Amino acid sequence: MFNFSRDIGIDLGTASILVYVKGKGVVLREPSVVAIDKNSSKLLKVGMDAQKMLGRTPGNIVAMRPLREGVISDYDMTERMLKEFIRKVTTFRIFKPRVIICVPSGITEVEERAVIDAGIQAGARRVYLIEEPVAAAIGAGIDISKPDGHMIVDIGGGTSDIAVISLSGVVESDSIKIAGDQFDEAVVKYIRRKHSVLIGERTAEELKMSIGCVFPRPEEESMEIKGRCLMTGLPRTFTVTSSEMIEAFEEPAQRILEAIHGVLERTPPELVADISTNGIVMTGGGSLVWGFDKLIESHTGITTNVAEDAISCVAYGTGKSLDSLDELVDGTLNLSRRKQMNG
Repeated sequence: MFNFSRDIGIDLGTASILVYVKGKGVVLREPSVVAIDKNSSKLLKVGMDAQKMLGRTPGNIVAMRPLREGVISDYDMTERMLKEFIRKVTTFRIFKPRVIICVPSGITEVEERAVIDAGIQAGARRVYLIEEPVAAAIGAGIDISKPDGHMIVDIGGGTSDIAVISLSGVVESDSIKIAGDQFDEAVVKYIRRKHSVLIGERTAEELKMSIGCVFPRPEEESMEIKGRCLMTGLPRTFTVTSSEMIEAFEEPAQRILEAIHGVLERTPPELVADISTNGIVMTGGGSLVWGFDKLIESHTGITTNVAEDAISCVAYGTGKSLDSLDELVDGTLNLSRRKQMNG
């Protein structure tokens, strides 16, 4: 039998969407942004092209992110965005692909339903869900089928998922709405408070990526940025240092540490022993903030490593789990959670 409808894995992130096509790998990475014409509600641009419009559109054009904090906040737009991306990667229109979509571990049943429906409306034959930390672990090359505990800390754009995984399932987890976006917001607030200058989200993100850190760097770094002075209303250029970034990030970083601590406290002792041997693995774009592994290590005393190609781990893991689609019973929606329920 020819399989023209290549199965697809989608990492549906708040900040970006990665699409994995079976046999081809990750074929698409685009920001989760759409631009629409307000008057005709026509979809103008999706992904990278739409992102360039964020914060600089004329009145009738709205550039927006249809996902907030890891879940769908605008159903109609998410569906249209998914449809665009699925259309980009599928060649044959006759056969509909089966799709696995990755979701945060704290997702409710209503939110699960919304993701499944959006996938079906966007052209999938059948939609399966997989929890982010499970996909991240598979993508990071961990064999999750063994009775051996592993801890994954996946820091995305909208949510941070912390989970202990053993025997292909999530034993303990926490999903908090503190991640990359909140780090950007923290920078905007800090610069406003400390320098009385207003900067945009894009500038905040640049700062985070180039000099941001949550642990003292061996050498102080600095970066020159432009913003609008709140006193005069005029543009102003000034310098921000990496130790200021540690201050700015203190609160969100602390919240993530508390969540990790909480998950460890609730984990059975045998698995905690496994984790102290195996170490903690970090994935997701947020894990690339300088020194995050060092910060977690200094607080937990457990060796912490950032996975290779941390940003794509979830997409690769989602892609790898396409191989086990045929073994799934129809109606098995959330791979990691339902498996245990159905036993």
